[in-house]
Amino acid sequence: MAYFRSFNTPPPDPAVLKELTRKQNEMQQRIILQRPDFDLKLIAGCDSSFIGEDKILSVFVLLRYPELEVVEKVWHHGPVELPYIPGFLAFREAPNLLKAYEKLQQKPDLVMVDGHGISHPRRLGIATHLGLHLNKPTMGVAKKVLVGKYTEPATAKGALSPLVYKDEVIANVLRTKDNVKPVFVSPGHLMDLESATEIAMTCAIKHKLPEPTRLADHYAAVFKQEVK
Repeated sequence: MAYFRSFNTPPPDPAVLKELTRKQNEMQQRIILQRPDFDLKLIAGCDSSFIGEDKILSVFVLLRYPELEVVEKVWHHGPVELPYIPGFLAFREAPNLLKAYEKLQQKPDLVMVDGHGISHPRRLGIATHLGLHLNKPTMGVAKKVLVGKYTEPATAKGALSPLVYKDEVIANVLRTKDNVKPVFVSPGHLMDLESATEIAMTCAIKHKLPEPTRLADHYAAVFKQEVK
């Protein structure tokens, strides 16, 4: 989700920036990219939506895999405690997402996040943040690129091309439906790119977005109306 600082907003506190950078550097050392060791039966999709400048609503939708039937949907609405700082958006989203996650009666084997995993300037998109906090396999499916270069994949469903940053493949640019814009699939934590891409493709039934994140995005809009 894009959230832009207005010209009237003061620049970030240098002390806050220094502390967030320290935390990112520490978290970066703990990222594990590997083929997941699980029997995937429950997959969760999650998304957050900001309400004004100081509130956030986060949603988790739990589905059976591979049937993709909805088992649970939960949400949490709360205040945002950190101002917007480019490159550190995950610190704004993660606390509320974790509170929503706690409400799930059953826990997923994998979390698919509407956002980036390691396809982030410092490898710490929201999917990676959640994976490190939960110590659980996570993956990101983003609608827009944050960093890196790629060649546009072919227009047919299933076509892909690598997203490269600093000589590393950090995501796959995946066409999930014929003649629609691609999505950017990246591992978050305890996940590898190949598995993440395969699962994203399996979950992309009829729409551009895979079902877990598509439904999370949908219910974020629904629950947002309830909050309002």
